[in-house]
Amino acid sequence: MPLPWTPAFPVRTERLDLRAHTPADLSDLFEFHSDPEVVRYIPWPVRTLDETRFALLAKDAQKRVDSEGQWLVLAIELRETGKVVGEVLLKYSDEDAEEGELGFALHGGYQRRGLGYEAAHAMLALGFGEFGLRTITATLDARNAASAALLDKLGMTRTALVPDRPFKGELVDELHYAISSERFV
Repeated sequence: MPLPWTPAFPVRTERLDLRAHTPADLSDLFEFHSDPEVVRYIPWPVRTLDETRFALLAKDAQKRVDSEGQWLVLAIELRETGKVVGEVLLKYSDEDAEEGELGFALHGGYQRRGLGYEAAHAMLALGFGEFGLRTITATLDARNAASAALLDKLGMTRTALVPDRPFKGELVDELHYAISSERFV
């Protein structure tokens, strides 16, 4: 597997530019990092402006992957307006299995427009194409019906239901999904 993962930015889709975060993204990130509905099913808590600023600083190192266990975190920029409306992530989770893990978060005001699908599909294409992964997985809170529907639309298959996983102070059922490079379209 070729390392480092350093995509040529921006990764362009029909309506989006997926790119490394910049300090100018702070106010856009804060809009959805501070929204309880957006972060309800995401591992991070509702963030203050200062917490969002700190998270943004960490993202500078996440524009490339040098080893197993690291995340590639890209801003989802709506090309028409230049606004960052979300993030899409790909973790190099298992070098031996050539496996990655997909993640995403999208501003509530931009959901249900196909933007999440567009960004996630581009990240899968990057993972299977340029990065040479064989399998990409995703894990989510079973109550997150919208993300489950997105993973289904991407062609990912539900592989497990794990009950009673600790998440944000409660026990929740967790869904596991996967797709192989052979099944990706």
